[in-house]
Amino acid sequence: MKMRKGIPKVGKLEIRLERWRSFLIQGLLLSGFLVLGVRAFWLQGIHANFLQQKGEERYSRILPIPASRGIIRDRNGQALAISIPAVSVWANREDLEIDGAQRIALAHLLNENPVEIARRLKGEDGVVYLKRQLPLDEAQRVMDLKIPGIYLQHGFHRAYPKSSEMAHLVGFTDADDKGQEGVELTYQAQLQGLAGARRVIRDRAGHVIEDVENIRSPRQGQDVLLSVDARIQHLAARELHRAIESSHAKAGAIVVLDSRTGEVLALVNSPDYDPNQRGGLSGTELRNRAITDTYEPGSTIKPFTIATALEVGKIRPDTVISTHGGVLAIGNHLIHDDHVAESYTVSEVIEHSSNVGAARIALDLPPVKMWDLFTDVGFGQKPRLGFPGEAGGRLRPYQNWKPIEQATMAFGNGMSVSLVQMARAYTVFPNDGILRPLSLIKVSALPPGRPVLSVRTAREVTAMLETVVSAEGTAPEARVAGYRVAGKTGTAHKVVGGRYVNKYVASFIGFAPVSAPRIVVAVMIDEPAGSRYYGGQVAAPVFSALTGEIMQLLDIPPDAPEPPTIAGSPAVTGGHHT
Repeated sequence: MKMRKGIPKVGKLEIRLERWRSFLIQGLLLSGFLVLGVRAFWLQGIHANFLQQKGEERYSRILPIPASRGIIRDRNGQALAISIPAVSVWANREDLEIDGAQRIALAHLLNENPVEIARRLKGEDGVVYLKRQLPLDEAQRVMDLKIPGIYLQHGFHRAYPKSSEMAHLVGFTDADDKGQEGVELTYQAQLQGLAGARRVIRDRAGHVIEDVENIRSPRQGQDVLLSVDARIQHLAARELHRAIESSHAKAGAIVVLDSRTGEVLALVNSPDYDPNQRGGLSGTELRNRAITDTYEPGSTIKPFTIATALEVGKIRPDTVISTHGGVLAIGNHLIHDDHVAESYTVSEVIEHSSNVGAARIALDLPPVKMWDLFTDVGFGQKPRLGFPGEAGGRLRPYQNWKPIEQATMAFGNGMSVSLVQMARAYTVFPNDGILRPLSLIKVSALPPGRPVLSVRTAREVTAMLETVVSAEGTAPEARVAGYRVAGKTGTAHKVVGGRYVNKYVASFIGFAPVSAPRIVVAVMIDEPAGSRYYGGQVAAPVFSALTGEIMQLLDIPPDAPEPPTIAGSPAVTGGHHT
């Protein structure tokens, strides 16, 4: 076939590009692959952990493994505070899908107001707790609603088997299981465990479908073995409530110590509260009055005034003190006794609780000597039990004492103490002058002490204190059938607005049995009402009832014949009061 002239002959189709265009396309393709390679290396190499984390956040969770708080036990091993399994309900707003009907049902199961639940779910925080420390069965009913974004956190709830009896001593924890009061706060570091952690895979509804790994095992809290005897605590609480009710008093407290070791065997206050139900409590119920409240000790301080004078050799138990008919003038001030006497022996000053006699003895002492002994037995200093809010009381420097101040401090006015301080101070008499530290923890060996009185002085004052519970003393109602007891009454006006008012603190502090002392019992009744407000009338009977019960409980053998029945005794008829 002939081709037309001017038309080239083509055997096949050939498309030729200019070389620079070929290089351009190849460069673009290569650059693209390079960018993709760099991006892949960045994502899978350098940035892999971040992406892995973001991916795992969609299905993987790290959940805490709760650690059980240590058990608080009494000296005999009885549980006073335990941890029981409980569950907290919480919401993650990123996952939450809830309608009105579900919100109402949720509020009903949680015993909350639906409006309040709605408000909390609309807050700014990503995670919000809806209810803490629910029983397991109640928490399961919440999960049966199958609301996406509602989760459970397993943990423990603190329970107190002895309820109000141990409230001020043991204390309580908050919703996060951290100690807030009492032993729970004092020994927080020991009681608190360390939570563990585990990684799990959850489905969209929040259910755990696989345990991936155990990251950290929990460390359980350590138990605490207290010095307290739950049986004695029960008896003390019962007797205190009876006394508050019968005397129509405002409040009260009792402290029981082991006179040999300084261990706290009981510590109770009224008003009290139930640590298992703390909603709506005020400071009145929560106050640990025996430790945090101070008062003027009144005549319970007189044994220490007498002990100071015995130590410096100013007096002997049979030294006669002129009491001027029960009235002593110091400048423009008058000191009175409740009954008239021209003189007393030193022992009778304690037996009849003579303010004039104590003041005259004190005024013959260098102020520094009184201050030294008062300080040595712990007045003006915190008792160092470790409790929150421990009061040190008030004891002014001796350099500033005026004669009237030294005279009134001799019978407990112008200074302040806590009941725990007084109880500890009284241990020097049954311990032959040795003062030991107080302990809330059961001790395994006798703790070291320090001498603050000579053996002779301690025994002489003990003999005087034993006369206080005689028929002629101020506290015959403190006697305990079959046992020798010793102690001292106190009745002090309260100070309100810097002035003394006709409100009283009645107290009695004593120990038993005298032949081989085992316990010190301190009783304080705040503002008893009516005509019976003296320590010998209000606090001494509490000491008698409680001490008698403790003697039987501890199986302590009697060391004295039963006393005769008291009929028309001075403490009953109004002859001797302090």
